[in-house]
Amino acid sequence: MFVPRHYREPDGSWIADLIRQNPLALAVINGSADDGPFATHLPVIPDPRTTGEWPDDLVGATLLGHMNRANPQWRALSTGDVVLLAFTGPHAYVSPSVYGTTPAAPTWNFTSAHVRGVVEKIDSIEETLDVVRATALSFEARFGADWDQSESIGYFREIVSGVGAFRIAVTGSQGMFKLSQEQPAEVRERVQKSFGARECSRHRDTAELMSRLPPTGP
Repeated sequence: MFVPRHYREPDGSWIADLIRQNPLALAVINGSADDGPFATHLPVIPDPRTTGEWPDDLVGATLLGHMNRANPQWRALSTGDVVLLAFTGPHAYVSPSVYGTTPAAPTWNFTSAHVRGVVEKIDSIEETLDVVRATALSFEARFGADWDQSESIGYFREIVSGVGAFRIAVTGSQGMFKLSQEQPAEVRERVQKSFGARECSRHRDTAELMSRLPPTGP
């Protein structure tokens, strides 16, 4: 991912925060010249046995993911492959009418994180079940409504044979936070206020991130 200097994360915690709040990744592998590349959207969590919570510095962390075994990407995936996980955070269109200056050009403010790592496919049904359960527990705790999975373990066992689970040893990460940093302070403020006044939560989330930026530029 090409990240211009002024769009880099203010500190390492921004990448971890983005992934923590937006854990649905696009997992991409090259595949072969005949049938690649492959890309699948899937949820990702830090391995509770090693990483626990999302660390600010992702390098060296272990992540867990899973997909349908009928997915051609699962068959193309091998232990030792390099995978790219692309996460998308808050984003919103910027109309030149907000700038209050002429000439001006429209753009899109957006946030994203790319994480690279080495895959280890999980063969054991019990370990795969552990990944499914850990994923459900993690997301229920943050986004759910106190669902108790204990009564569904039997159902999990019925369907887990169709699940392909894997670990990813993270080797690198990049974040891009394109939030009008290149604009004069008064223009950034107008964009932020415009987003904050919208009913769309995506716009308001983008405005909140803009408010956290350290002062830069004129």
